[in-house]
Amino acid sequence: MDDLDHRSLGTRLDLWHIQEDAPGMVFWHPRGNTLYRVLEDYIRRKMRRLGYAEVRTPQLLPRALWIQSGHWEKFGAHMFGFADGERAMALKPMSCPCHVQIFNKGLRSWRDLPLRHAEFGICHRDEPSGSLHGLMRTRGFEQDDAHVFCREQDVPNEVARFVALLSEVYAEFGFPEPEVSLSTRPAARAGSDELWDWAETTLAAAARQCGLSYTIQPGEGAFYGPKLEFALRDRLGRSWQCGTVQLDSVLPGRLDASYVGPDGDRAIPVMIHHAVFGSIGRVIAMLLEHHAGALPFWLSPDQVAVAPISRDHSDYAARVLDALEAHGIRGVLFDGADTLSRRIVAAHEASIPVVAVVGQREAQQATVSLRERAGAVSVLPLDDAVRALRQRARPGQDAE
Repeated sequence: MDDLDHRSLGTRLDLWHIQEDAPGMVFWHPRGNTLYRVLEDYIRRKMRRLGYAEVRTPQLLPRALWIQSGHWEKFGAHMFGFADGERAMALKPMSCPCHVQIFNKGLRSWRDLPLRHAEFGICHRDEPSGSLHGLMRTRGFEQDDAHVFCREQDVPNEVARFVALLSEVYAEFGFPEPEVSLSTRPAARAGSDELWDWAETTLAAAARQCGLSYTIQPGEGAFYGPKLEFALRDRLGRSWQCGTVQLDSVLPGRLDASYVGPDGDRAIPVMIHHAVFGSIGRVIAMLLEHHAGALPFWLSPDQVAVAPISRDHSDYAARVLDALEAHGIRGVLFDGADTLSRRIVAAHEASIPVVAVVGQREAQQATVSLRERAGAVSVLPLDDAVRALRQRARPGQDAE
Protein backbone atom coordinates (compact mmCIF):
# COMPACT_ATOMS: atom_id res chain seq x y z
CA MET A 1 0.00 0.00 0.00
CA ASP A 2 1.60 3.27 -1.12
CA ASP A 3 1.44 6.69 0.53
CA LEU A 4 -1.27 7.99 -1.81
CA ASP A 5 -3.68 5.11 -1.27
CA HIS A 6 -6.74 6.43 0.59
CA ARG A 7 -6.04 3.99 3.43
CA SER A 8 -2.59 5.47 3.99
CA LEU A 9 -3.94 8.99 3.66
CA GLY A 10 -6.70 8.26 6.16
CA THR A 11 -4.09 7.25 8.73
CA ARG A 12 -1.64 10.07 8.00
CA LEU A 13 -4.35 12.74 8.10
CA ASP A 14 -5.98 11.18 11.20
CA LEU A 15 -9.37 10.81 9.51
CA TRP A 16 -10.52 7.25 10.21
CA HIS A 17 -9.48 3.68 10.88
CA ILE A 18 -10.79 0.11 10.57
CA GLN A 19 -9.90 -2.53 13.16
CA GLU A 20 -9.10 -6.16 12.47
CA ASP A 21 -11.75 -7.24 14.98
CA ALA A 22 -14.45 -5.20 13.18
CA PRO A 23 -13.79 -5.79 9.47
CA GLY A 24 -15.58 -3.44 7.13
CA MET A 25 -16.72 -1.10 9.92
CA VAL A 26 -15.30 2.42 10.01
CA PHE A 27 -14.27 4.44 13.06
CA TRP A 28 -14.42 8.10 12.06
CA HIS A 29 -12.02 10.40 13.93
CA PRO A 30 -12.88 14.07 14.61
CA ARG A 31 -11.27 15.39 11.41
CA GLY A 32 -12.77 12.60 9.34
CA ASN A 33 -16.18 13.16 10.86
CA THR A 34 -15.94 16.86 10.00
CA LEU A 35 -15.23 15.97 6.37
CA TYR A 36 -18.13 13.51 6.47
CA ARG A 37 -20.51 16.21 7.73
CA VAL A 38 -19.27 18.69 5.13
CA LEU A 39 -20.33 16.25 2.41
CA GLU A 40 -23.65 15.56 4.10
CA ASP A 41 -24.46 19.25 4.51
CA TYR A 42 -23.40 19.96 0.94
CA ILE A 43 -25.69 17.37 -0.64
CA ARG A 44 -28.48 18.21 1.84
CA ARG A 45 -28.54 21.80 0.58
CA LYS A 46 -28.63 20.60 -3.02
CA MET A 47 -31.50 18.22 -2.37
CA ARG A 48 -33.52 20.78 -0.43
CA ARG A 49 -33.14 23.24 -3.28
CA LEU A 50 -34.61 20.64 -5.65
CA GLY A 51 -37.67 20.02 -3.50
CA TYR A 52 -36.69 16.86 -1.61
CA ALA A 53 -38.03 16.35 1.91
CA GLU A 54 -35.49 14.67 4.19
CA VAL A 55 -36.70 11.65 6.15
CA ARG A 56 -35.16 9.20 8.60
CA THR A 57 -36.06 5.52 8.76
CA PRO A 58 -35.08 2.56 11.00
CA GLN A 59 -32.03 0.39 10.43
CA LEU A 60 -33.61 -2.72 11.94
CA LEU A 61 -36.83 -3.93 10.32
CA PRO A 62 -38.95 -7.10 10.19
CA ARG A 63 -37.67 -9.71 7.79
CA ALA A 64 -41.26 -9.96 6.53
CA LEU A 65 -40.90 -6.54 4.90
CA TRP A 66 -37.85 -7.70 2.96
CA ILE A 67 -39.62 -10.89 1.95
CA GLN A 68 -42.60 -8.91 0.68
CA SER A 69 -40.37 -6.50 -1.25
CA GLY A 70 -38.38 -9.35 -2.81
CA HIS A 71 -35.06 -8.28 -1.33
CA TRP A 72 -34.78 -11.31 0.93
CA GLU A 73 -34.96 -13.73 -1.98
CA LYS A 74 -32.49 -11.81 -4.13
CA PHE A 75 -30.30 -10.23 -1.46
CA GLY A 76 -30.83 -12.19 1.75
CA ALA A 77 -27.40 -13.83 1.68
CA HIS A 78 -25.86 -10.36 2.07
CA MET A 79 -28.14 -9.19 4.89
CA PHE A 80 -27.52 -9.36 8.64
CA GLY A 81 -30.42 -11.15 10.35
CA PHE A 82 -31.48 -11.20 14.01
CA ALA A 83 -34.16 -12.78 16.17
CA ASP A 84 -36.41 -10.61 18.33
CA GLY A 85 -38.18 -13.27 20.31
CA GLU A 86 -40.23 -15.11 17.69
CA ARG A 87 -39.92 -12.30 15.15
CA ALA A 88 -37.15 -12.41 12.54
CA MET A 89 -35.49 -9.05 11.93
CA ALA A 90 -32.82 -7.77 9.54
CA LEU A 91 -30.58 -4.74 9.18
CA LYS A 92 -31.47 -2.80 6.09
CA PRO A 93 -29.07 -2.99 3.13
CA MET A 94 -30.90 -0.08 1.44
CA SER A 95 -33.70 2.33 2.28
CA CYS A 96 -36.17 1.93 -0.60
CA PRO A 97 -38.82 -0.23 1.17
CA CYS A 98 -38.71 2.20 4.10
CA HIS A 99 -39.54 5.14 1.86
CA VAL A 100 -42.49 3.23 0.45
CA GLN A 101 -43.74 2.82 4.02
CA ILE A 102 -43.73 6.60 4.40
CA PHE A 103 -45.47 7.04 1.06
CA ASN A 104 -48.17 4.61 2.20
CA LYS A 105 -49.05 6.68 5.28
CA GLY A 106 -51.93 8.78 4.09
CA LEU A 107 -54.06 9.03 0.98
CA ARG A 108 -52.01 10.17 -2.02
CA SER A 109 -53.38 11.98 -5.05
CA TRP A 110 -51.86 12.44 -8.48
CA ARG A 111 -51.64 16.12 -7.52
CA ASP A 112 -49.09 15.17 -4.82
CA LEU A 113 -46.73 13.74 -7.42
CA PRO A 114 -43.83 13.83 -8.00
CA LEU A 115 -43.16 13.20 -4.30
CA ARG A 116 -39.45 13.36 -3.46
CA HIS A 117 -37.90 11.89 -0.31
CA ALA A 118 -34.21 11.86 0.64
CA GLU A 119 -32.31 10.22 3.48
CA PHE A 120 -28.77 9.71 4.65
CA GLY A 121 -29.50 6.04 5.07
CA ILE A 122 -27.23 3.95 7.29
CA CYS A 123 -27.04 0.53 5.66
CA HIS A 124 -25.30 -2.78 6.34
CA ARG A 125 -24.36 -5.52 3.92
CA ASP A 126 -22.55 -8.76 4.72
CA GLU A 127 -19.87 -8.36 2.08
CA PRO A 128 -17.35 -11.22 1.77
CA SER A 129 -14.22 -10.45 3.76
CA GLY A 130 -12.04 -10.78 0.67
CA SER A 131 -13.94 -8.02 -1.12
CA LEU A 132 -13.55 -5.42 1.65
CA HIS A 133 -11.27 -2.55 0.67
CA GLY A 134 -10.79 0.44 2.96
CA LEU A 135 -13.62 2.92 2.47
CA MET A 136 -14.29 1.68 -1.05
CA ARG A 137 -16.20 -1.39 0.11
CA THR A 138 -17.35 -1.76 3.70
CA ARG A 139 -20.04 -3.61 5.64
CA GLY A 140 -21.50 -0.52 7.28
CA PHE A 141 -21.97 2.64 5.23
CA GLU A 142 -24.18 5.64 4.64
CA GLN A 143 -25.85 6.47 1.33
CA ASP A 144 -27.50 9.62 0.07
CA ASP A 145 -30.65 7.65 -0.72
CA ALA A 146 -33.43 9.42 -2.58
CA HIS A 147 -36.68 8.19 -4.05
CA VAL A 148 -39.13 9.93 -6.32
CA PHE A 149 -42.71 8.67 -6.55
CA CYS A 150 -44.20 9.84 -9.81
CA ARG A 151 -46.29 9.00 -12.88
CA GLU A 152 -44.84 7.51 -16.04
CA GLN A 153 -44.91 10.83 -17.88
CA ASP A 154 -42.80 12.42 -15.11
CA VAL A 155 -39.86 10.04 -15.54
CA PRO A 156 -37.86 11.88 -18.26
CA ASN A 157 -37.91 15.17 -16.36
CA GLU A 158 -37.02 13.56 -13.03
CA VAL A 159 -34.08 11.68 -14.57
CA ALA A 160 -32.91 14.91 -16.22
CA ARG A 161 -33.05 16.74 -12.87
CA PHE A 162 -30.94 14.02 -11.29
CA VAL A 163 -28.35 13.95 -14.09
CA ALA A 164 -28.01 17.74 -13.91
CA LEU A 165 -27.50 17.52 -10.15
CA LEU A 166 -24.90 14.76 -10.41
CA SER A 167 -23.00 16.65 -13.14
CA GLU A 168 -22.96 19.81 -11.02
CA VAL A 169 -21.73 17.96 -7.93
CA TYR A 170 -18.99 16.00 -9.66
CA ALA A 171 -17.72 19.16 -11.38
CA GLU A 172 -17.56 21.03 -8.06
CA PHE A 173 -15.64 18.14 -6.53
CA GLY A 174 -13.11 18.24 -9.34
CA PHE A 175 -13.89 14.72 -10.51
CA PRO A 176 -13.42 13.79 -14.17
CA GLU A 177 -16.42 12.86 -16.27
CA PRO A 178 -17.86 9.63 -14.81
CA GLU A 179 -18.17 6.50 -16.89
CA VAL A 180 -21.85 5.81 -17.49
CA SER A 181 -23.41 2.40 -18.06
CA LEU A 182 -26.97 1.17 -18.53
CA SER A 183 -27.58 -2.06 -16.64
CA THR A 184 -30.42 -4.12 -18.07
CA ARG A 185 -32.69 -6.92 -16.84
CA PRO A 186 -31.04 -9.77 -14.91
CA ALA A 187 -32.09 -13.38 -15.30
CA ALA A 188 -33.49 -13.43 -11.75
CA ARG A 189 -35.92 -10.54 -11.70
CA ALA A 190 -39.39 -9.47 -10.69
CA GLY A 191 -42.00 -7.93 -12.95
CA SER A 192 -43.28 -8.77 -16.40
CA ASP A 193 -41.32 -8.49 -19.64
CA GLU A 194 -43.72 -5.73 -20.64
CA LEU A 195 -42.77 -3.70 -17.56
CA TRP A 196 -39.08 -4.26 -18.22
CA ASP A 197 -39.45 -3.30 -21.88
CA TRP A 198 -41.04 -0.02 -20.85
CA ALA A 199 -38.51 0.67 -18.08
CA GLU A 200 -35.42 -0.04 -20.19
CA THR A 201 -36.71 1.93 -23.17
CA THR A 202 -37.73 4.88 -21.00
CA LEU A 203 -34.47 5.04 -19.04
CA ALA A 204 -32.35 4.74 -22.19
CA ALA A 205 -34.34 7.51 -23.89
CA ALA A 206 -34.01 9.75 -20.82
CA ALA A 207 -30.24 9.17 -20.78
CA ARG A 208 -29.94 10.13 -24.44
CA GLN A 209 -32.04 13.25 -23.87
CA CYS A 210 -29.55 14.24 -21.16
CA GLY A 211 -26.70 13.85 -23.65
CA LEU A 212 -25.18 10.87 -21.86
CA SER A 213 -22.97 8.40 -23.66
CA TYR A 214 -23.22 5.01 -22.04
CA THR A 215 -22.24 1.39 -22.42
CA ILE A 216 -24.67 -1.49 -21.95
CA GLN A 217 -24.17 -3.94 -19.10
CA PRO A 218 -26.51 -6.82 -19.97
CA GLY A 219 -28.08 -8.56 -16.99
CA GLU A 220 -26.60 -6.20 -14.37
CA GLY A 221 -29.79 -4.33 -13.44
CA ALA A 222 -31.49 -4.54 -10.06
CA PHE A 223 -34.11 -7.26 -9.70
CA TYR A 224 -36.82 -4.59 -9.83
CA GLY A 225 -35.60 -2.43 -12.70
CA PRO A 226 -32.83 -1.10 -14.96
CA LYS A 227 -30.32 1.45 -13.78
CA LEU A 228 -27.81 4.00 -14.95
CA GLU A 229 -24.52 3.73 -13.07
CA PHE A 230 -21.95 6.51 -12.79
CA ALA A 231 -18.49 5.14 -12.04
CA LEU A 232 -15.25 6.84 -11.05
CA ARG A 233 -11.76 5.38 -11.16
CA ASP A 234 -9.34 5.30 -8.26
CA ARG A 235 -5.68 6.19 -8.59
CA LEU A 236 -4.88 2.68 -9.87
CA GLY A 237 -7.54 2.87 -12.56
CA ARG A 238 -10.05 0.57 -10.87
CA SER A 239 -13.67 1.45 -11.52
CA TRP A 240 -16.05 2.02 -8.59
CA GLN A 241 -19.76 2.72 -8.86
CA CYS A 242 -20.78 5.93 -7.12
CA GLY A 243 -23.91 7.60 -8.47
CA THR A 244 -26.89 5.61 -9.71
CA VAL A 245 -30.44 6.16 -10.90
CA GLN A 246 -32.86 3.24 -11.13
CA LEU A 247 -36.33 2.96 -12.60
CA ASP A 248 -38.73 0.75 -10.65
CA SER A 249 -42.28 -0.33 -11.46
CA VAL A 250 -42.11 -3.41 -9.20
CA LEU A 251 -41.53 -2.47 -5.54
CA PRO A 252 -44.42 0.02 -5.25
CA GLY A 253 -46.86 -2.67 -6.33
CA ARG A 254 -45.33 -5.32 -4.07
CA LEU A 255 -45.56 -2.98 -1.10
CA ASP A 256 -49.11 -1.82 -1.87
CA ALA A 257 -48.27 1.77 -2.81
CA SER A 258 -50.94 3.62 -4.75
CA TYR A 259 -52.37 7.04 -5.46
CA VAL A 260 -55.70 8.33 -6.72
CA GLY A 261 -55.43 9.23 -10.39
CA PRO A 262 -57.26 12.00 -12.28
CA ASP A 263 -60.05 9.53 -13.10
CA GLY A 264 -60.56 8.67 -9.44
CA ASP A 265 -59.12 5.17 -9.79
CA ARG A 266 -56.16 3.79 -7.87
CA ALA A 267 -52.85 3.67 -9.72
CA ILE A 268 -49.40 2.39 -8.79
CA PRO A 269 -46.66 5.04 -8.88
CA VAL A 270 -43.35 4.65 -10.63
CA MET A 271 -40.47 4.79 -8.16
CA ILE A 272 -37.13 6.33 -9.14
CA HIS A 273 -34.24 5.37 -6.88
CA HIS A 274 -31.14 7.54 -7.03
CA ALA A 275 -27.96 8.53 -5.23
CA VAL A 276 -25.41 11.14 -6.25
CA PHE A 277 -22.63 9.87 -3.98
CA GLY A 278 -23.74 6.34 -3.28
CA SER A 279 -21.57 5.47 -0.29
CA ILE A 280 -20.31 8.69 1.31
CA GLY A 281 -17.24 6.82 2.54
CA ARG A 282 -16.43 5.72 -1.00
CA VAL A 283 -16.66 9.31 -2.24
CA ILE A 284 -14.29 10.40 0.54
CA ALA A 285 -11.84 7.71 -0.59
CA MET A 286 -12.13 8.96 -4.17
CA LEU A 287 -11.58 12.56 -3.07
CA LEU A 288 -8.50 11.66 -1.03
CA GLU A 289 -6.91 9.75 -3.89
CA HIS A 290 -7.94 12.24 -6.58
CA HIS A 291 -6.42 15.15 -4.64
CA ALA A 292 -3.53 13.12 -3.14
CA GLY A 293 -4.77 14.09 0.32
CA ALA A 294 -4.58 17.84 -0.39
CA LEU A 295 -8.31 18.50 -0.44
CA PRO A 296 -9.56 21.81 -1.86
CA PHE A 297 -10.02 24.58 0.68
CA TRP A 298 -13.81 24.28 0.73
CA LEU A 299 -13.65 20.54 1.52
CA SER A 300 -10.76 20.52 4.01
CA PRO A 301 -11.80 19.45 7.54
CA ASP A 302 -9.57 22.18 8.99
CA GLN A 303 -9.33 25.08 6.57
CA VAL A 304 -7.10 27.48 8.50
CA ALA A 305 -4.53 26.82 11.21
CA VAL A 306 -4.11 29.92 13.38
CA ALA A 307 -0.54 29.99 14.69
CA PRO A 308 0.52 32.67 17.21
CA ILE A 309 4.22 33.40 17.09
CA SER A 310 4.34 33.04 20.88
CA ARG A 311 1.97 32.60 23.79
CA ASP A 312 2.00 36.41 24.17
CA HIS A 313 -0.13 36.60 21.03
CA SER A 314 -2.74 34.04 22.07
CA ASP A 315 -5.45 36.63 22.70
CA TYR A 316 -5.22 38.00 19.17
CA ALA A 317 -5.03 34.45 17.77
CA ALA A 318 -8.29 33.68 19.57
CA ARG A 319 -9.83 36.82 18.04
CA VAL A 320 -8.75 35.69 14.57
CA LEU A 321 -10.15 32.22 15.18
CA ASP A 322 -13.47 33.69 16.35
CA ALA A 323 -13.67 35.89 13.24
CA LEU A 324 -13.09 32.90 10.98
CA GLU A 325 -15.62 30.68 12.70
CA ALA A 326 -18.21 33.49 12.78
CA HIS A 327 -18.13 33.40 8.97
CA GLY A 328 -18.32 29.61 8.67
CA ILE A 329 -14.60 29.01 8.12
CA ARG A 330 -13.25 25.97 9.93
CA GLY A 331 -10.25 27.08 11.97
CA VAL A 332 -8.02 25.32 14.47
CA LEU A 333 -5.55 26.84 16.93
CA PHE A 334 -1.91 25.72 16.56
CA ASP A 335 -0.41 27.18 19.75
CA GLY A 336 1.66 24.29 21.07
CA ALA A 337 5.11 24.36 22.62
CA ASP A 338 6.90 23.69 19.32
CA THR A 339 8.59 26.46 17.39
CA LEU A 340 6.52 28.41 14.88
CA SER A 341 8.32 26.79 11.95
CA ARG A 342 7.58 23.30 13.27
CA ARG A 343 3.93 24.19 13.81
CA ILE A 344 3.67 25.48 10.24
CA VAL A 345 5.22 22.26 8.95
CA ALA A 346 2.82 20.20 11.09
CA ALA A 347 -0.16 22.13 9.69
CA HIS A 348 0.97 21.56 6.12
CA GLU A 349 1.65 17.87 6.82
CA ALA A 350 -1.95 17.66 8.03
CA SER A 351 -2.93 19.13 4.63
CA ILE A 352 -4.44 22.26 6.18
CA PRO A 353 -4.58 24.65 3.21
CA VAL A 354 -3.78 27.93 5.02
CA VAL A 355 -1.77 28.88 8.09
CA ALA A 356 -2.61 32.28 9.59
CA VAL A 357 0.47 33.50 11.47
CA VAL A 358 -0.11 36.25 14.03
CA GLY A 359 2.38 38.13 16.13
CA GLN A 360 2.90 41.55 17.70
CA ARG A 361 2.75 43.45 14.40
CA GLU A 362 -0.40 41.64 13.26
CA ALA A 363 -2.08 42.27 16.62
CA GLN A 364 -1.26 45.99 16.52
CA GLN A 365 -2.37 46.42 12.90
CA ALA A 366 -5.31 43.95 12.96
CA THR A 367 -3.80 41.92 10.12
CA VAL A 368 -2.92 38.29 9.48
CA SER A 369 -0.06 36.68 7.57
CA LEU A 370 -1.52 33.92 5.41
CA ARG A 371 0.80 31.10 4.36
CA GLU A 372 -0.60 28.81 1.69
CA ARG A 373 -0.03 25.09 1.45
CA ALA A 374 1.54 25.75 -1.96
CA GLY A 375 4.01 28.27 -0.48
CA ALA A 376 2.55 31.72 -1.22
CA VAL A 377 2.53 34.29 1.60
CA SER A 378 0.31 37.37 1.89
CA VAL A 379 -0.46 39.89 4.62
CA LEU A 380 -4.03 41.20 4.76
CA PRO A 381 -6.23 43.15 7.13
CA LEU A 382 -8.23 40.66 9.17
CA ASP A 383 -11.57 41.64 7.61
CA ASP A 384 -10.14 41.32 4.09
CA ALA A 385 -8.58 37.96 4.92
CA VAL A 386 -11.87 36.62 6.26
CA ARG A 387 -13.68 37.90 3.17
CA ALA A 388 -11.18 36.25 0.81
CA LEU A 389 -11.22 32.95 2.70
CA ARG A 390 -14.99 32.96 2.82
CA GLN A 391 -15.05 33.27 -0.97
CA ARG A 392 -12.74 30.27 -1.26
CA ALA A 393 -14.97 28.28 1.07
CA ARG A 394 -17.72 28.19 -1.56
CA PRO A 395 -18.15 24.76 -3.22
CA GLY A 396 -16.02 24.32 -6.29
CA GLN A 397 -13.52 27.01 -5.31
CA ASP A 398 -9.99 25.70 -4.88
CA ALA A 399 -7.61 28.47 -5.85
CA GLU A 400 -4.60 28.80 -3.61
